[in-house]
Amino acid sequence: MSDVAARVGVSQALVSLVFRNQPGASAETRERVFQAAEELGYRPDAAAQLLRRTRSRQLGVLFTMRHPHDVDIVEAVYPAARKHGYNVVLSAMVATRGERQAVEELLALRSEAIIIIGTESSAHELAAVAGQTPVVEINPTARAAGVDVVRTADGNGVRQAVDHLAELGHRAIAHLDGGVMPGAGERRRGYRAAMRRHGLAEHIQIHSGDYTEESGAQAARELLAHDELPTAVIAGNDRSAHGLLTTLLRAGVRVPEDVSIVGYDDSQLARLSFIDLTSVRQDAAEVAELAVQAAVERLDDGRTADRDIVLNPTLVVRGSTGPPRAS
Repeated sequence: MSDVAARVGVSQALVSLVFRNQPGASAETRERVFQAAEELGYRPDAAAQLLRRTRSRQLGVLFTMRHPHDVDIVEAVYPAARKHGYNVVLSAMVATRGERQAVEELLALRSEAIIIIGTESSAHELAAVAGQTPVVEINPTARAAGVDVVRTADGNGVRQAVDHLAELGHRAIAHLDGGVMPGAGERRRGYRAAMRRHGLAEHIQIHSGDYTEESGAQAARELLAHDELPTAVIAGNDRSAHGLLTTLLRAGVRVPEDVSIVGYDDSQLARLSFIDLTSVRQDAAEVAELAVQAAVERLDDGRTADRDIVLNPTLVVRGSTGPPRAS
C-alpha cells in the first residue's frame, strides 16, 4: 500500500480507506488509487483483512456437483448473499472427501452460517453441525432440530405433472423415482395420490432410480422389455429423464408420439433445444434467496426458532409431452 500511496501522492491511510470502501476519498482519488494498484500488480490481502474483522460476514455453502439444479442454486447464492452484505465460501462434497471434513473446512474459514445443498445428511449429522453454527438445508432427506429448511412442495409438483398428462388423455402413466434421494419420497407419494385422484390407481407403476442418467437408461431398458410401453413417464429429475429419453430414442421409440416424458427441476439440461423437456420447475434463484435470508435472520436479527420454508413449483410444458399414442 505504501508503493501505491507513493505513486498517487497520498497517504497510506487514505489508500487503506479506498481498498476498504470507506468514506474519505473523492471519486477521482479512488480511481487513481485503483489504477496505480493495477499498474503495480497490487492486490489487498483478503485473508489478512478477514482476520482483522470481528465478524467474517461469510456464508459457507456445502454442495454436491452431481445435479444441475444444485449447481444452479450455488450460482444464485452469490448475488443473494451480496445483497445482504455477505461473501460466499464453497466446499464441495466429492467421493474422496467426507462431509465432516467439508464442514470443518467451512468453519475453519470463519463461515458464520452454512447452507447445505443436495447432500444426504442424517438428522444426527445436521443437528451436530447446527450445534456449532446456524444451518440452512435445501431439500433435505431428513429434518433436524435447530436447522432451517427451504424445500419445494414436491408432491404438488408431481401432481401438476400427472394433471397435465391426464388432461392430454394419458392413463398409463409410470413414475421413475429417485429412491432415497432428496425429495424422492414426497414425489413418489404425490404421484400415487394424483393417480388415484384421476381414477388411475390400476395404472400406478413405479420404477426405482437415483437421479442419474444411468437410472433413467436402466428404466428405459426395463420398459422396453415389456410387451407394451406406458404412454407417459414422470422422471424423478431432469438427469434421469434425459437417460430415459435418449435410451428410448435409440431404440426407435418416438418422444412424445409414442411416450411422453416429464422431468423435474427445470434445470439448464431441460431447457436445451435438442432435449426440450417438459419439467417441474424449482426456482433456483428464489430457493437461494430464501436460504440466504434464513441465515441472515439467524445472524443479524437473532432469530432462534426453526423455519420450514415451502415453495410451490410450476410445470413448464415443452416438446417432450403430447397426446397419447393410439391403441
